[in-house]
Amino acid sequence: MTTRQRTLQKSAAAAIIALTAAGSALGTPAPAQAAAPKVASTWSSLMYRSLTHDEQLTALRTSLSAQQKAVRQWTTEAGAATAAGKTAQTRLTAATTAEKNARLRHAAARKALSTAQHDLRTAGKQKPRSRTAVTRATTAVTAATKAVATRKQQYQVYATALSTARADASAATARLSKANAEVTAYTTAAARTRQAITVLPTAAALATQAGTLSRTVVDQFRPAFTLADTTQVYGVTVNRTVAFAFKQMVDDAQADGVQISGGGFRTKQRQIELRTINGCPDVWTAPASSCKVPTAIPGRSLHELGLAVDISSGGRTISRSTKAYKWLTVHAKDYGFVNLPSEAWHWSITGG
Repeated sequence: MTTRQRTLQKSAAAAIIALTAAGSALGTPAPAQAAAPKVASTWSSLMYRSLTHDEQLTALRTSLSAQQKAVRQWTTEAGAATAAGKTAQTRLTAATTAEKNARLRHAAARKALSTAQHDLRTAGKQKPRSRTAVTRATTAVTAATKAVATRKQQYQVYATALSTARADASAATARLSKANAEVTAYTTAAARTRQAITVLPTAAALATQAGTLSRTVVDQFRPAFTLADTTQVYGVTVNRTVAFAFKQMVDDAQADGVQISGGGFRTKQRQIELRTINGCPDVWTAPASSCKVPTAIPGRSLHELGLAVDISSGGRTISRSTKAYKWLTVHAKDYGFVNLPSEAWHWSITGG
């Protein structure tokens, strides 16, 4: 197993981050960018986590399963390494003894040769010279020389065997050390992943947390909003903060056989034009309800922040009798969208 594979399995957080990266790679609008107000980024992050809750939980469980499997595998390996270490140690002990004995035999052979050579020199100096003694001494030197060569060869064999036994014992020790380290690492990782699963909030809890921030998101965007804070989702211009949630809502509605689209962001100038078109008694002061079609006072509409969408279905503005409206009343809250009671088509993060 590679280091990268182990890292991915040990880190539940890495699994979740991978889900986020995958979403962006597929063209899914990512959570709010850093330039947005911090609370908007928090809202977007909470909704992202809510809407990808099942994927996150699956990733964590998959990671936990892999970690638990790794613990079992490395525990088995530790057992095998322990057995191998005992065998290697036994062989090392035997090889050490054999090498020592061979070394002693070689030393004894060298000493015997030295003695034979001394005896030969002595025999050669004797007066009168004894040919028999010289021959006997010469034969002894020849035999001793051969014995030294044999003992040396035997010693080299045992020395090589000892070197191999030492290497095997060292490898067995390293193998066991690695196995024990992996068992510890995966056991720790599994414990962390179990904890992450335990504390993972439910999708509903995350969406509720986002909902409590919605009004603050609006308040912080009003003085800071720019066109750069918007993006397009299936042709609908919305605030980047809600882009991921809106896309998921459109996709999930489509999967349920409900087609939804609509009008999102519009400029303050366009809001003024709509107030005039919709017959508001006064563009700047008349309440939205006084217009022929309810229309917010310029500067107050969430459309001007890209945080509201007038939903249409099949090219027509939805009403309470439409399939799209009925679907939204059941599901829209899961995506952070709330209906303005007086306008069946108007959905925003605050309901305003």
